[in-house]
Amino acid sequence: MVRGGTVLDGTGSARRRADVAVTAGRIAEVGLLDGARAAEEIDATGRYVMPGFIDTHVHGDAAVFDPDVQHAALRQGVTTFVLGQDGVSYAPASAATLRYVSRYFAPVNGVHPGLDDGPVSVAELLAGYDRRTPLNTVYLLPHGTIRHSVMGTARRAPEAGELAAMRAHVERGLAEGAAGLSTGLEYVPGAYADAAEIAALCEPVGAAGLPYVTHMRGYESEAVTAMAEVLEIARAGRVAPHVSHYHGPKDQLVALVDNARAEGIDLTFDNYPYLRGSSTLTLVTLPGWLPIADLDGTLEALADPAVRRRLEREWFAHRPEVWPRITLSHVPSDEYRWAEGMALPDAAAQAGKAPGEFCCDLLVATRLEAGCVFGQPPTNSEESVRALLKHPAQTTGSDAIYQGGHPHPRGWGAFARLLGRHVRDLGDWTWEQAAVHLSGRAADRFRLAGRGRVEPGYAADLVVLDPATVTDRSTYESPRVPAEGVEHVVVNGVAVLRDGALAAAHEPPGRALTPA
Repeated sequence: MVRGGTVLDGTGSARRRADVAVTAGRIAEVGLLDGARAAEEIDATGRYVMPGFIDTHVHGDAAVFDPDVQHAALRQGVTTFVLGQDGVSYAPASAATLRYVSRYFAPVNGVHPGLDDGPVSVAELLAGYDRRTPLNTVYLLPHGTIRHSVMGTARRAPEAGELAAMRAHVERGLAEGAAGLSTGLEYVPGAYADAAEIAALCEPVGAAGLPYVTHMRGYESEAVTAMAEVLEIARAGRVAPHVSHYHGPKDQLVALVDNARAEGIDLTFDNYPYLRGSSTLTLVTLPGWLPIADLDGTLEALADPAVRRRLEREWFAHRPEVWPRITLSHVPSDEYRWAEGMALPDAAAQAGKAPGEFCCDLLVATRLEAGCVFGQPPTNSEESVRALLKHPAQTTGSDAIYQGGHPHPRGWGAFARLLGRHVRDLGDWTWEQAAVHLSGRAADRFRLAGRGRVEPGYAADLVVLDPATVTDRSTYESPRVPAEGVEHVVVNGVAVLRDGALAAAHEPPGRALTPA
């Protein structure tokens, strides 16, 4: 029983004073239940009770097993992670593909502690999440992983048999519980796919009423062209698209969404309240003419003095503005770990090297597994973030990457920052709207029936927070600081956060959720 709180139910309805009774992991009753008694009660007097928040874009595929990550999420009220983002994750994968994606995306997803050499199916991956953590998990089929399992790193369109094999992977993955298909069109090998290939793979996704989730082929100045491809895929594949970490100039981006929705395309997106991004150092700094998909080939190229000279002459010399925007977040090398948290030019100067030379040395030393935080172009502004937050197609994704000693603070603060700054301080949402943007709409998008609402019959994923104090504490300088103000969290009827601390449970209550 959660007693004495003010309920914001996730539908947008007006807040109301109510108790919430829970039985067998589900909400049994919502109302004034003064006469009711329960073996376990949470006092929510003076607090808001909201549906558990759904992080619609998070790189927790391996990190979800880490108690520190679990604590960071729950302290923001997040009860569900949507995994399999950017077209790269662990299933469905052959043994060779599992090795490849684990290495290629190590700076983003880390190393899954429960997987051996593969192969691994979607069903097996989901089973490894189910009741293994205090957080619920949802999984998207990663297009790049599927493509690698069928085509390796081939930089061409698929032959008919290869496309059929990829589609069979999609159909099987959906049957095993995946909640959509994701692409990462700036990552390899997904970047080698054209719209026709992706649309063909989206057809069974659309037929199942599930979304196509995409890290587009470009943002900011490239958003118009990238969105045109998204809509081409949506039309041809008859699928509802969802754009990941949408950012850029507000007027242009809002118009792109509005025009698509006016056409009848059910387009949604997620964004986060920061002006810096995070990714692999390879993606941010290296040109496409290097053999990026061939990891060992790229390492050999970076060690070649002739390639270094060409990089400096044709690439680095024309992009001096990039270096000051980069902070090193993850440097898995004993030789260079001291550089974590430093701006790349400062680290290069300390090493007595030019930025480009230092970057190449760092990538070689880390076997391409370095990560970074980077400033986005000035066309992405606070005004842009706020305009997108207010859009009715918005959901929230932290885009959290938990790797390294100095990661982006969004994994520890995105949801709390939205509540403290954008709801309480700026009024970009009402509290009722916040419950929709952070939970209700995401549950609808991924067909998570019985989730995202505080209503009888729904799963008891509940957040109890203090609206006066909820806020983020993580910063770019000190990113791993938990948020404040979320006091209690219940997942599937089990209290997993009590007074801000992880609560021990005999069996972790988090479920691997599948669409219904």
